[in-house]
Amino acid sequence: MGSAMEPPGGRYLHLGAVTSPVGTARVLQLAFGCTTFSLVAHRGGFAGVQGTFCMAAWGFCFALSSLVVACEFTRLHSCLHLSWGNFTAAFAMLATLLSATAAVLYPLYFARLQCPPEPAGCTTRDFRLAASVFAGLLFLAYAVEVALTRARPGQVASYMATVSGLLKIVQAFVACIIFGALIYDSRYGRYVATQWCVAVYSLCFLATVAVVALSVTGHTGGLGCPFDRLVVVYTFLAVLLYLSAAVIWPVFCFDPKYGEPGRPPDCPRGSCFWDSQLVVATFTYVNLLLYIADLAYSQRIRFVPSL
Repeated sequence: MGSAMEPPGGRYLHLGAVTSPVGTARVLQLAFGCTTFSLVAHRGGFAGVQGTFCMAAWGFCFALSSLVVACEFTRLHSCLHLSWGNFTAAFAMLATLLSATAAVLYPLYFARLQCPPEPAGCTTRDFRLAASVFAGLLFLAYAVEVALTRARPGQVASYMATVSGLLKIVQAFVACIIFGALIYDSRYGRYVATQWCVAVYSLCFLATVAVVALSVTGHTGGLGCPFDRLVVVYTFLAVLLYLSAAVIWPVFCFDPKYGEPGRPPDCPRGSCFWDSQLVVATFTYVNLLLYIADLAYSQRIRFVPSL
């Protein structure tokens, strides 16, 4: 009689989703994320673009982490039309980058050792310092999940859990930083050459997002050619494209013939075109190195698309 009452698929709840090392890291993510968000919303306070970004990042990470834990605990992820291993690996890497950025921005712009003037007072300072600490702990919790789920050398795993897959998330994140600097008075429209660089950033970003989307949705098998070979070819082309941008952008922005070799003395801080151009140049080289590393790792990946 008792056995007849058992669900045909076994236990409904998966306790390992919260008791395993990865599950423990995810529970800590929920705890630290909720605490950070609450401290800032209650008394810490936030303002401007930086504060809004931090709150949006923490809210997004908390919402998606709640979904992951709920689906793992109830085994509902098997009902979703997703490659669950690719989805969780991609989200963990993205959440690591978002929480790391917020953990740097919030203390930098809002936390001070001195008490602000009334009516905020020392209570607000204490809340901001506590929020900064928990923001750092939140980043560490996501970084631990990435370290625990990352595919080891020779291990067969989902693509997004490999180094190449994780680098795709970082490349897209860095490209978003470049886009943010481009639209902030970077004067990229003055020359066809700099417009070419913008086209390179856009094309590589869209292709990278497409690779991630295909992996997460589990549609890598319907491309008509091996997915790993396609990734290697695309990454090689991205290296060449970024190499051209890494040469062209600095020449047309910092060479005296076309731009400003140094920061103009009359350029206002916080809204200077030269600062935006420098940010674009710096992260162009960062992404170039990331694509080169991706190309090196993608030569020897072993993954299963359906994981």
